[in-house]
Amino acid sequence: MTVQLYTAPSNASSRKAREWLINHNIPFKERNIIARPLTPDEVKRLLRLTENGFEDIISTRAKVFKQLHLNLDDISTSQLIQLVSKHLDLLKRPIMFDDKRLQVGYNNEEIRRFLPRSTRKLEMMKVWQQLAI
Repeated sequence: MTVQLYTAPSNASSRKAREWLINHNIPFKERNIIARPLTPDEVKRLLRLTENGFEDIISTRAKVFKQLHLNLDDISTSQLIQLVSKHLDLLKRPIMFDDKRLQVGYNNEEIRRFLPRSTRKLEMMKVWQQLAI
């Protein structure tokens, strides 16, 4: 299964995520979302993978969020989808996902969920062996 990686070239976390995927031989397709913006349908697909909706993918610290004076509670889903499609700086980065999992931002522990189950088991066995020594 190929991981989709949405990045921005100037984002350090995006570079870390790309490097981690390469180092762990995880097949991925990278997309610079600044050069190739997301469509409203692609934003909806991301939303379906979230646990908390827009709260999971919108950067409330982004300059554009503040400039637009947004309040996530006061705006409709369709309006937010259109805003995200027009202002991609609203999205946290990187965004990694496959058919079942979504990770927003780079977290060294959480990114491991993209490792194949067999690899995760082997890594856990190594940890337990080291603890037993």
